[in-house]
Formats: sequence, C-alpha cells, structure tokens
Amino acid sequence: MSGPRHRTGMRRAIVILPGAFTSGNLFFGIWSMIEASRGHYERAAWFIVAAGFMDAIDGSAARMTRTGTAFGAELDSLVDAVSFGVAPALLVYFHTYQKGEWAWLLSFLFVLAVVLRLARFNVEQAGHAKSQFFGLPSPGAGIALATYYPFSQTTVFREYLAGMWPASLGLAVMMVVLSLLMVSHVPYAVWPRPGVRSARGLVTLAISLAVLAAIAMVPALFIFPFMMAYIALGVGRAALLGLLERRPEREPLTDEDDDAGRPVENETNPKLVPFQIRRGRRHGGGNT
Repeated sequence: MSGPRHRTGMRRAIVILPGAFTSGNLFFGIWSMIEASRGHYERAAWFIVAAGFMDAIDGSAARMTRTGTAFGAELDSLVDAVSFGVAPALLVYFHTYQKGEWAWLLSFLFVLAVVLRLARFNVEQAGHAKSQFFGLPSPGAGIALATYYPFSQTTVFREYLAGMWPASLGLAVMMVVLSLLMVSHVPYAVWPRPGVRSARGLVTLAISLAVLAAIAMVPALFIFPFMMAYIALGVGRAALLGLLERRPEREPLTDEDDDAGRPVENETNPKLVPFQIRRGRRHGGGNT
C-alpha cells in the first residue's frame, strides 16, 4: 500500500513544482515594488533579476516534468506582467521620474507593451515548441530596464559613460524602444539547451556557465550590457534578414536598362517577363 501512495505523492509534488516557481516569480516581483517604494532601488532591481531566474526555472521544470497546462501558461503570463512589467516600470518611476508631472506615462507605455506582448504570445506561440520569439520577450525587457540603475552606479559608468548619457532623456528613449520592440515582430532567438551529448550542447553549456559566473561575480557590470547586447543582436539580425529578403533579382542599371533605370522592352530581354510576373505576384492582388 505504501508504494502507490508514495507514487501519488511524488506525482502531486511534480505537478506543484512549476507553480511553486511561478509563485516565487510573483513574490520577487511584489517585493521589488515594495523596495522601490522605500527608495532601495538597487535591491529592487536584483529582485526583478531573481524573478527572471524563477521564470526560467518554472518553464524548464514544466518541460522536464511534462506538467505544462493551459492554466499554468495563463498564470505565468499574469505573473510576468507584474514582475517584468509593473515592477520595473515603477522602479524607473521612483528613481528618475516621480518628480515629473506626466513622466509616469512612460511607465504606463512600458506596462501596456508588456501586457500586449504577453497576450499576443499566448495567442501565437504558447504551448508550441519555439526556436525563436517574435518580439522582445518581456522578461528580457524588464530585466534590462531594471538593471540600468545598478549599472549606472558603477565606477565604469560614472567615469566613462555618464558624461555621454543624458540620464532622464536617455532612459526615456530606452523605455520607448523596449516597448516598441516588445510589440514588434523582430525575431529573438531562444537560448539553446546545454548538454553533453553534442559539440553544440557542450559549447552552450560552457557559455551558460560563464554567464552564470559573471552574473555571480560582477552582476552590476555584466547583466545590463549583456541584455543590451542581446536586444541589439536581435535588431541587427532582423535588419540583415530584411535586407537579404529585399535584394533585387538582377543588378540595377545593367545592359537591360535604359539610362533612367527602366527595363528595355525588347525580344532580347528573356528575364524581363518573368521578373514582371514575379513583381506583380509580390506587390499586386492587394484588393483580393
């Protein structure tokens, strides 16, 4: 009798495990807001980072235990809206914008973008295996915004960057850009899974360990630049892919063009008709 009861208890513990990490995510998000309201801005920023770790472990635990449910996905999104939307927006408001009459609208814009991002994710990608995200993930945006303050207190920032960075205006621009990226369709790669069975898995494992070591040893100096690099990499990759997709099918101003760059219509131009057909298929038919 003890065997089945033991297995039932184990199954219940496994099912509860992802929800426990989701609750931990919310716990740190709420704690961050409390600390920000008390003026403990750096501590509030690290609690948002802790919420990010809880969110990552939550997803990994659900996949490993195969206990992901629609309820869990909805709960995770609601918690993320608090921890990576409201919490970092309030942190920025308290340490930079609380004296401005209308500056709180920046916080509203950021929270709105997070909510829209999560709602779109639930409709388009939740419950499916993902090789990339469409739009900047809200945990990445929230952690980037939150860790700006600890980074701004470092000696490196004060000596080399503070003179080039208009704090209030620069932070406002960053909030707007992060908000736009979250509701965009810019593709962001999913962090690959580490492992020991392939060269790629070993490389990912080594990089992951190096990142964790840097976070543990110099969090204020590492996390914000790392997140900015991740965000910029996604934008650069999207721009490069966009340019490659829009490359012309033939070189402009060749022998098949006149001086004004128009195709010369003659029988010796075998590429002209297929090119026009392809162009019509791509840009035409908008009213159908």
